[in-house]
Amino acid sequence: MKKVYLASALLLAVTGAQAYQAEVQGTVGYYDAELNDGNYNVGVQGTYYFKDVDASKGPLAEAAFLNQASSISAGYNFGQLTADINRTVNVNGNPVTINEEFDAEQHTYGIKGEAYIPTSVVPVYASASYNHSKTDAKNDFTALIQNDDSGDRYALELGAMVLPNFLMAVGYTNIAATESLDTFNILNNGLMSATMESRAIREKKDAVTARTKYVGPIDGTDMAIGFEAGLVSGEDTMYQLKTDLYVTPKLGLGVSYTDGSYKSSTVPTSAVGVNASYFVTPAVSLGASYVYADGEYGANDAHLGALNAKFRF
Repeated sequence: MKKVYLASALLLAVTGAQAYQAEVQGTVGYYDAELNDGNYNVGVQGTYYFKDVDASKGPLAEAAFLNQASSISAGYNFGQLTADINRTVNVNGNPVTINEEFDAEQHTYGIKGEAYIPTSVVPVYASASYNHSKTDAKNDFTALIQNDDSGDRYALELGAMVLPNFLMAVGYTNIAATESLDTFNILNNGLMSATMESRAIREKKDAVTARTKYVGPIDGTDMAIGFEAGLVSGEDTMYQLKTDLYVTPKLGLGVSYTDGSYKSSTVPTSAVGVNASYFVTPAVSLGASYVYADGEYGANDAHLGALNAKFRF
């Protein structure tokens, strides 16, 4: 019987099932900046939907949103960062500059639940997530990490589908340290977005969030358009805008812009990105993204690339 189930799952992936109840996503990314060398991140996310998601209408990438599908997700991301850093040390009373390699690893994992609740007025939306980060700095650079065990991160959101396929939500986020990242932000929006978000919150620890999302058809065509806008307001503020053009239900092309009001010598203050995704079948998709981050106030410019694959069943 196990062989029969496995064969059925493979057949659905090849032929393209029009409904699914689970999705697995894998991501690998690369980070390149002036001082950095060999930086990458790899992650995986699994999502279970409480009811079948109908993928026969609209962009395949937004099937869960269009179906208002309640779900629970778990994710994990591993990041490696190395950089050449000049340090000044005291030798026999004289300052001496030496070059050493900064080496840090970060493990981030989390769980998230999303619910769409029908009411007599409008569908209500709610989400809650928990994430934990562990940042391990090698050599003598632990002092550069605000909190080696970066600790917990909690987030809550409440909103409503104020119009068909148009979500508005506000929320609250608490982080233990600047290195406390959102696993799902990393896996779905990229490492730079997650890093800039936590940098905007920083020492205040608490933040207010707000976002909107809309997906709808373009009249007179087979295409669709998607818009997202959001902000995070903590010690400083970060804004993000995204738009996607779905040329066909299978093919999506998007651009994004992120901007932070903070002044940082380590984290870029703005970033522009492009992305593309294509469903080989309604059950299997491949995607790629590129982000250019503009460093100010001493921070380095950065280039980030990522590839991802999704499997639905």
